[in-house]
Amino acid sequence: MPGISRRHFLSLGLGCGGLLLGACKDTPGKASDLSKARVIVAGGGFAGMNAARALKRISPELQVTLIERDPIYMCCPGSNRVIAGMASIDSLAHDIGTGPEKMGIQVMIGTITGINGDRKHITLADGSSLPFDRLIMAPGMDLRWDAIEGYDEAASTLIPHAWKAGEQTLLLRRQIRSLRRGGTVVITVPDNPYRCPPGPYERASLMAHYLKTHNPRAKILILDAKTRFSKQRAFSHAWKTLYPGMVEWVSSEHEGQIDHIDTRHRVVNTEFNKHPADVLNVIPPQRAGKLVTLADLQDETGWCPVDPLSFESTKIPGIHIIGDACIATPMPKSAFSAQSQARACASAVVELLSGEVPTPPRLINHCFSFVDAERAISVTGVYGYQPSTRALEMLSSGETAPDDDWAQEGIYATDGYELMIQETFGQESSSHIGPGAKEKTRQRFAGPSRESYLHPAKAWSSNSWTG
Repeated sequence: MPGISRRHFLSLGLGCGGLLLGACKDTPGKASDLSKARVIVAGGGFAGMNAARALKRISPELQVTLIERDPIYMCCPGSNRVIAGMASIDSLAHDIGTGPEKMGIQVMIGTITGINGDRKHITLADGSSLPFDRLIMAPGMDLRWDAIEGYDEAASTLIPHAWKAGEQTLLLRRQIRSLRRGGTVVITVPDNPYRCPPGPYERASLMAHYLKTHNPRAKILILDAKTRFSKQRAFSHAWKTLYPGMVEWVSSEHEGQIDHIDTRHRVVNTEFNKHPADVLNVIPPQRAGKLVTLADLQDETGWCPVDPLSFESTKIPGIHIIGDACIATPMPKSAFSAQSQARACASAVVELLSGEVPTPPRLINHCFSFVDAERAISVTGVYGYQPSTRALEMLSSGETAPDDDWAQEGIYATDGYELMIQETFGQESSSHIGPGAKEKTRQRFAGPSRESYLHPAKAWSSNSWTG
């Protein structure tokens, strides 16, 4: 498989597959045809918010309604830095209504209690009903509380998962800060797929960064249900050079699967051993958000099968599912993937409403992980749609090497995060970037043309990503 030229990718970066900057407000020829079309977007996170914005950018006259349960969205990207004391919890909070309402998107704060795919309407908790021509669902993920014996939602109030930002983030932060001298932190990592960020290996790295200063004899043990993981070579190098003797990763082939958790004594029991912890961070297996169960959109895996041509459900026509909840293998369940899928889905929905066949998408993922306060590593992937299989395939990929410039990656990670938040929520994050950095980031991650926004497959050939 050919590799991505890192310089080439970063020169295009957030602007192409993620299409963060490429949305064009003027899209002639379709607005009048779509002025009566109604699209509901369920979910106000990275997938849903970007889908709603993209719909209005492509077709400003389209009637777009965004429905989100909570008025303040707590952002998981960046939460590992909060746990490590590098950022405040406020940096993760974003007002749902501020940005989209300026674009003419109707924002409703409420809970969806029913979905009727045949009659094409949804029901809200207040009893109201809303019709749709197309429904885009971005419900995120939920934790499988029945997956690990001894660990359930009640246990998480003492033994945090911290996989949803908010009180769980603060709970784990408090426990890390109060860890006894020379104590042990145990992190359990599920098998794929799971939502990331927050990434477990970045979490271990940033915990180690904090403990290196405040509790240098502490240990971090990662019990992994996998035999390998993304960016493993770079993470292993970081742990060896930055935190020698502090971080240990144990794969399932050496330790076996988790048998059960003794929550009272904070002990992880595996097939072959017992691991006591002073701080225990249990990350359970996951599934699509509960919203999809209202229309039985999930399969036996707990995730939702879709045709990635438009991310339309293979179970119910007219309903599209994007982000963490959908099966888009081999794309990871990342915020960047969610944005890329959102823009591709929005373009496809406009084409379908216009009576056209959707253009095969070209999708991109780019995930950064910090290994200390300033340095980061990343992984990239480019994915193409295969009509014969109605599935995605990886066209090219690349990872940060141990001898790459990790400090420069850290700059890209910080600026990219700032830009991602602004483009998603229409707000600036509270993270600090220097004077002029935002404009430099915009130039570095320059967006594509309107043609590439509407027809990304025509604009980005696979040859553009090999190097």
